[in-house]
Amino acid sequence: MSLRDSNVIIIETSRTHIRAGLGLYELLKTPSVELLARVGLRKTGEASTSSKPAVTDYIVGLPLEEALAGPDASDIVVSWPFLEGEVVDFVQAEALWKHVLFTHLQRKRTVNESPVLITLPTAVPSRAIYERTCQIFFERFNVPAFAILDRPLAQLYAANSLSGVVVDIGQDYTDITPINEGVLMHSGKVQTKVGTRMCRHYLAHLLKSNTSVAQGLNLASLDPTQTHATLLRLANQLVAAGLVKPPTSGEAAPPPEDEGVTDIAAVVVAGKERAVIESGMKKKLNAKASAAEQARAREIEAMDLVTVEFEGKELTVGKERHRFCEPIFDPALVEGLGLEQFAAALEPGGEGLPPVSLVEDEGRKVEPLQDAVGGAVAKADVDIRQYLWQGLFVTGDITRFVKGIGAGLQSRLSPFITATGLDTDVQPKSIRVLNVPEYYAEYRDTGNGYAVFLGSSIVAKIIFNDNNARNYLSKADYTTKGPHGIIEMSPSLL
Repeated sequence: MSLRDSNVIIIETSRTHIRAGLGLYELLKTPSVELLARVGLRKTGEASTSSKPAVTDYIVGLPLEEALAGPDASDIVVSWPFLEGEVVDFVQAEALWKHVLFTHLQRKRTVNESPVLITLPTAVPSRAIYERTCQIFFERFNVPAFAILDRPLAQLYAANSLSGVVVDIGQDYTDITPINEGVLMHSGKVQTKVGTRMCRHYLAHLLKSNTSVAQGLNLASLDPTQTHATLLRLANQLVAAGLVKPPTSGEAAPPPEDEGVTDIAAVVVAGKERAVIESGMKKKLNAKASAAEQARAREIEAMDLVTVEFEGKELTVGKERHRFCEPIFDPALVEGLGLEQFAAALEPGGEGLPPVSLVEDEGRKVEPLQDAVGGAVAKADVDIRQYLWQGLFVTGDITRFVKGIGAGLQSRLSPFITATGLDTDVQPKSIRVLNVPEYYAEYRDTGNGYAVFLGSSIVAKIIFNDNNARNYLSKADYTTKGPHGIIEMSPSLL
């Protein structure tokens, strides 16, 4: 069967977002479709009387956003079918995928010539979930070929590596997956309730102490909930503008200044003696006059102030914005701040999300990210840990806007590779941070945030050009083997 690259569809399904794109090109492109992975269901009407809603009962995408912004928003129940790291409702999942394929990508079910490669947010690959997903795409969407790629593998492939530890930072959860030679190490997989939503609320709390912000927004006239909602929008704007930089263990030294050394021989040969002497005299006079200005400039630079326009007002924000990532590395900082009281509906697109929590599902407190990563690698055999530490890959939506989280995590992981007195060949010597290579031109300004989509595009370009069809399930194979056929094409399930 001949499958054309221009017809291939990539669908990235995460806990909170769905991204998709049509066509594979020599210059791999970023996703053309991006929407929140949520559905809405009206409380009133025929849908509420039926025992189980149908796919057509759910509101998805732009119609859902418009409905939530309208007067009847309180009549809509919002659900996130992938939030828990698995598919909790396949009818809701089908409504989302159907919207992507037939509304955004304009495919036709009757004549569907687009093979699909999809990634799922499942913490541990499940045969039942893979088979049901395969069944939906063949029987409901009529695709000619189908493949499932494990999400952590796609992320690591995007960094041009086969071994490492993938740290996928999401809104409410962070998934940590060790991978050795392209094989998922399920025993070392860790899921922790460290996410960027906690960081956004924390930054909003810090901004409340900024005098310029408080006066500019007249926070004294607002109640606590309105104040926090306003500051949360400001925090989101600062993050999206790339104005947040997490502290790292080392900063690049500035380039050396011109020491004023003049090449005398070159000046004489050129006959420019008088011009050089006059220029030197002017520099000395200007140096005295501008000394105070330079001192003031250095003072301002040390304060690291930025001025932003927010909702029609100009606000000055200082270094507190760089503390955005602190809750990831030290969740105890958020304890006692009362951030759990603010409903998720305060956040843009947060309808239906649970409140911020500092307690894991098992009842224990959330541990710092560096401890969770160190614990995940420690579950691997001693002789392969050094290879895992050579591929620390931090990804997630937040890495599109906040650069340097990987370096910040690297500096905090040093205690986990400190020599224990046994200098052996298997003792890890260092930690290497991976990033998406810069030769992917379309991804240079996206950090590691689109790693799943990039890795999936690379794999799709390879497998769908394989005439032996050993890594995807064709429609003919599905007719013979049924949904179980996808298991043979998924190495992590064998």
